[in-house]
Amino acid sequence: MKLLRITVLFFIAFYLVSCGTQKKAAINYVDNTDSTQLNDTVKVVEIKIQKNDLLSIQVYSSSLDPSVDAPYNLGGGSSINTTGGASSGNSGGSALSSGFLVDENGNIEYPRLGTIHAEGLTKSQLADIIKAKLTAPVELLKNPSVIIRFQNFKVTVLGEVAKPGPITIPTGHITVLEAIGLAGDIPITGKKNTVRVLREIDGKREIGNIDLTSKKIFDSPYYNLLQNDVVMVEVTKTKLRQSDQLTLQRITTVLGIITSLTLIYNILK
Repeated sequence: MKLLRITVLFFIAFYLVSCGTQKKAAINYVDNTDSTQLNDTVKVVEIKIQKNDLLSIQVYSSSLDPSVDAPYNLGGGSSINTTGGASSGNSGGSALSSGFLVDENGNIEYPRLGTIHAEGLTKSQLADIIKAKLTAPVELLKNPSVIIRFQNFKVTVLGEVAKPGPITIPTGHITVLEAIGLAGDIPITGKKNTVRVLREIDGKREIGNIDLTSKKIFDSPYYNLLQNDVVMVEVTKTKLRQSDQLTLQRITTVLGIITSLTLIYNILK
């Protein structure tokens, strides 16, 4: 009977310890800062065009006749080929119904202007090249304006967030904090101080770490995300132990019930 009582006390104590939750203070974003420490000039990062980017390019001139500009905006309407005729299945750098796809060589095929290398350029640099081709050596359009947008700019957030998956960005600009917000935020079980960013640039892959709790986050090259970046949020050790603790709790509960029934049986016997 004495041994039985010791066993019961042991399992009760073990059960209470296993059921106890480990309380840990929540880690905030950009922690340990005040308003006077964040007066830095905001740096606007111009995204460079990469292979497989889909570009929307619109051309306007000072002409009041829309038909003058129309031949240079064929990529924004029906799917066409580079000669201006109708086409149902273009590939590579040709103009598509939703824009111009940068091909594996980093080029686009622009109506009436031919092949233009786009990879590695910013939108404004590509716009300047198109405007130059429209005005020299022959002035095809008078005072042309070129507006370029990314059509398929996206990043992906994976791991310990509320809504993991790809995020399409119409504006072509997003920060890591904005991406985390669109993914539903990081719960207390996710690591905010060691978020990893997988990036492909110039044909090479790199992985960088960024601390979302540090006031130095704005100086990180991974604060402003690039197209096709993958943001990965790891789980904390507490989260990894939760499943094991749950299993232990269930086993302990069963053993406690069996022990209690055995005790009651011996008392009533």
